[in-house]
Amino acid sequence: MNIRSLALALCLGIPAGAHASGFSLIEANADGQGAAYAGSGAKGDNASTIFFNPAAMTRLPGRQIVASLHAIGISAKFDDGNPATHDGGDAGGLSVLPNLYYAMPINANVWFGLGINVPFGLKTEYDANWVGRFQGIKSEMKTVNINPALAWRVNDRLSLGAGLNAMYIEAELTSFAGAAGTLTVKGDDWGYGYNVGLLYEAGRDTRVGVSYRSRVKQHLTGDISFSSAPTLNSGGSADITLPDTWTLSLYHRLSPRWALLADLARTGWSSFQELRVVRSNGAVLGVTPENWKNTFRYSLGAHYQLTERTTLRMGIGYDETPVPDARHRTVRIPDNDRTWLAAGIGFRLNTHDVLDVAYSHLFVKDASIDNGVTGRYQSHVDILGLQYTHTF
Repeated sequence: MNIRSLALALCLGIPAGAHASGFSLIEANADGQGAAYAGSGAKGDNASTIFFNPAAMTRLPGRQIVASLHAIGISAKFDDGNPATHDGGDAGGLSVLPNLYYAMPINANVWFGLGINVPFGLKTEYDANWVGRFQGIKSEMKTVNINPALAWRVNDRLSLGAGLNAMYIEAELTSFAGAAGTLTVKGDDWGYGYNVGLLYEAGRDTRVGVSYRSRVKQHLTGDISFSSAPTLNSGGSADITLPDTWTLSLYHRLSPRWALLADLARTGWSSFQELRVVRSNGAVLGVTPENWKNTFRYSLGAHYQLTERTTLRMGIGYDETPVPDARHRTVRIPDNDRTWLAAGIGFRLNTHDVLDVAYSHLFVKDASIDNGVTGRYQSHVDILGLQYTHTF
């Protein structure tokens, strides 16, 4: 099995829409989900920190493997206010998102880790004869990220971490092209980036994490095809720069039972200004202006140690949309601000094994669109997360 086949095999399913801003995915573990991902880069309580802040690997108790699955159900319904037109049905759906991590100490001060996760994803699909079919019918983007990382404990208070990211992307876009039938654009690529982090332990009860994930530039190449006009078929390409993210995280233990967590994250969505599809001969097939803006994500959470083996988690979060207004909202990504409510529970089964379960409901603000298609979207998201952690 080659590395591309391995990446696709690990990508069990991509959610129908994303759950941080734009089409980014924050569901990189289930224990963090229970607190709405507050304190994500400061906890350092299992190997999934490779994604959130690799520096926090220095807090792990030994060799560790973490596997998580998220079942994500999205409803996204369009209404143009005209009962005589077809609004496309529910563009959302149900899918499964996997993550896998392994971490180990090299010596007393240096750790190695490997993470495989899905940091970006998108899928919306309408009925083929809906009113907005000339703009989009199916939009699907899959990514798989392979992230080896190192962490170094500088002293009792400071740890540093860094990792490389090899990200595979695959995309498919369809729309109706009149007499030429259904237009399908497919492409894929590998892109590369890095992530770095810092963990400062102010004392036994307080930790601060700062982390950065770089931009990843992707040049997708593939095929352009028309179902009823094969003479128009050709090769094609599209460029996209996936955004960078800065995150500031805080963990503070108030008492033996209570801990408070917080996160502030900035995502550089201004890198996504247009979607341009070009034929292999250089002719432009189409350009969709996006004009996205940078966004912030805010989250607060708490942990409560119910018993020696049971931890309760709760959290609230708020994600800004990168879409500037109704004129730039598209049927492919009808994104808007969303509020997270999350809860979770962790069970220590024995000295080596931990099971985490989490549930989140995302209240998505109604999204108006006035971009060739005029109307309003009503959306919401439900996420169930399950995670198993084994320490050797």
